Amino acid sequence: MRIFKLEEEFWLPRGIEDVFRFFADATNLELITPPWLRFKIETPCPISMRANTLIDYRLKLHGIPIRWQSRISLWDPPHRFVDEQTRGPYRLWIHEHCFEEQSSGTLCRDNVQYAHLGGSLVNRMLVEPDVSAIFAYRAEKLRQVFGHSSRCAPESG
Repeated sequence: MRIFKLEEEFWLPRGIEDVFRFFADATNLELITPPWLRFKIETPCPISMRANTLIDYRLKLHGIPIRWQSRISLWDPPHRFVDEQTRGPYRLWIHEHCFEEQSSGTLCRDNVQYAHLGGSLVNRMLVEPDVSAIFAYRAEKLRQVFGHSSRCAPESG
């Protein structure tokens, strides 16, 4: 199984507690997911986020309905958490969210490992563009929620 990686990093001008609190509210995932995915959380709210929490979603990818379930495999507030797909379109999906206080704000890192049917060509032509577009949309929505952000923290000094 070929594993692909996506690594993103951006800085938000808010404290780590505020940023983590936003991510700890599972309903905010709908806000930062592109509308073209028609993403909906099916797990009844409120969802108590902690290790081993299961969250069910439904979405449409290129018009194809998909059910997705994630398990929170690691919960370490306010520094990081990991969600792993237990059911869904990928053979493997592990998404680590990391938060670090930096320059009077929070540096956010996303590290995603994923695998799917097909190889590098399928990834390059279909999957990677979709994943990149989803994370680009997410970054823009987070800029709107938290104010100005950038890929890097402002320089100290």
